Amino acid sequence: MRTTVGIIGAGPAGLLLARLLHNAGIDSVVLESRDRSYVERRQRAGILEQGTADVLRAAGAGARMDREGLRHDGIELRFDRRRHRVDFPALTGGRSVMVYAQTEVCKDLIALQLAEGGPLLFEAEALAVEDAGTDAPRVRFRHEGREDVLECEYVVGCDGFWGVARKAIPAELTQVFERTYPFGWLGILADVPPSHDELVYARHDRGFALLSMRSPSVSRLYLQVPDGTDAEAWSDEAIWDELERRFETADDWRLERGPITQKSVTPMRSYVHEPMRHGRLFLAGDAAHIVPPTGAKGLNLAVGDVVTFARALAHRQETGSPELLDAYSETCLRRIWQAERFSYDMTTLLHRAPGATGFEDRLQLARLDRIASSRAAETDLAEGYTGFPFG
Repeated sequence: MRTTVGIIGAGPAGLLLARLLHNAGIDSVVLESRDRSYVERRQRAGILEQGTADVLRAAGAGARMDREGLRHDGIELRFDRRRHRVDFPALTGGRSVMVYAQTEVCKDLIALQLAEGGPLLFEAEALAVEDAGTDAPRVRFRHEGREDVLECEYVVGCDGFWGVARKAIPAELTQVFERTYPFGWLGILADVPPSHDELVYARHDRGFALLSMRSPSVSRLYLQVPDGTDAEAWSDEAIWDELERRFETADDWRLERGPITQKSVTPMRSYVHEPMRHGRLFLAGDAAHIVPPTGAKGLNLAVGDVVTFARALAHRQETGSPELLDAYSETCLRRIWQAERFSYDMTTLLHRAPGATGFEDRLQLARLDRIASSRAAETDLAEGYTGFPFG
């Protein structure tokens, strides 16, 4: 099998890249190790930056998002029983975010790819990327019980942290930067309308909490818990009681409870792999970088990567110049490090570290009070949350 771009991974990054290439008249093949049902059920991110939503619309994949997604023009910060709303459009010249789950993005892109795009092979396990440093890279994969080879001009690894793409870059050429946090998020899905019409980020002496949503009838909520926590060790009642404590305010706001349909614990880490390119192998999304979920940046960073690659390859096809492809890693990493900085700032602003002192508690409250009282500080948060420019 032969193609121009071999894409490993049919998450939102790989699927969007295939769509962008299709629209540019560039052929591709997508290999995905899981079956279609798994990809369309995999619960991940739910916040789309302004730029991500704009890219999906321009790619022809935004119709259902605009019908069913929830545009949010701000978030609420809670601390010391106070409530402060950050107004995104007023601070950023009109930018906002969209609440639309990754599962729905994948469904939309899969439907488009199967109807209009190149081959999308489910249950096709990539085994190795070979000859990455040459002009003719290959992806060896297993599909329908037999091994095959995909011959490419370029390979893009959208196969996540545990995938094979990153392993094809020689270790002596790489640098890794990472940080592991001593806490995680206990996340729940609940069949109850959200208790607030925008996301609520709460800093509390007992730990962080987040009120989010998947739809007008389904709430998504999170609690900071110690690293290694077993989600099943928490009863439904204990979860709701703890959420109620951490979202406490001085007014009459109340948290609505409902049946919990899913529980899981997400570890918290930051990770960046440099470079993101070796020869004609390019890394995108979690294959190259991970952020803690506090800043809602993971999916949006992956979109920035594939937009950058698609633009660079189209430029190469149109002009013959490899300049933008050669600059791929540097271009992506500028945006990635800003997102890593923003996510780190949000995480340390809102989470209480184990053994934190009273001094550190007061610093967190001072930082939050600064955001609530300074337009400049508030603008910095709003600009970071709604998204840094692509490339």
